[in-house]
Amino acid sequence: MSADVVNLRPFRKQKARSEKEKQADQKRITFGRTKAEKNLTTALNDKAEKTLDQGRIEKPQDDK
Repeated sequence: MSADVVNLRPFRKQKARSEKEKQADQKRITFGRTKAEKNLTTALNDKAEKTLDQGRIEKPQDDK
């Protein structure tokens, strides 16, 4: 009743590779944008902020 010896190193390496690939995919999504996409996002955020500020009602401050 002798069991075969199993080397776990290839399984560990495969798991590490898959983890690195998942992290790389996430970084591609986060940082992998073109300059035009970044500019578009910035412009849309600025426009939304400007539109939001237009509706703001400021209360007069009491000087004491």
